Amino acid sequence: MAEADPLVSAFFTIDFGGSVKGAFRECTGLGSENEVVEYKASGDKGKFIMKKVPGRMKWNNITLKRGITDAMDMWQWRKQVEEGKVDDARKNGSIVMYNQHNAAIARWDFVQAWPNKLTGPSANATNNEVGIEELEITHEGYTRVS
Repeated sequence: MAEADPLVSAFFTIDFGGSVKGAFRECTGLGSENEVVEYKASGDKGKFIMKKVPGRMKWNNITLKRGITDAMDMWQWRKQVEEGKVDDARKNGSIVMYNQHNAAIARWDFVQAWPNKLTGPSANATNNEVGIEELEITHEGYTRVS
């Protein structure tokens, strides 16, 4: 059986219940981790050994970056949190990775996500660059479904 080539991404999209959506050029932070708990145990012949076991698990925050557009959905979503309406801001949704042929090649479904940080572009009229906005999402878990 031939080994499959690694997936090459061209862009990412998000869709949180249809009310927040967009295409992004960069997505970082997909993952989870466990704290490591160490303890001493008694091994053969009473010899002490160090054991390492998984502790609390945490989901990493997801950071998405894109060129700024006239779309206001991310800013309105973040405004809900700023106004203390976190329960209203929580959304289930998906991040989808696309290849150079605009075909979906990977998908992650999230639960109870909300925007904990939104950063607008840096202003510099002397350069010829696209302004980048950055969205950081906190969530309560995800599943890679494809």
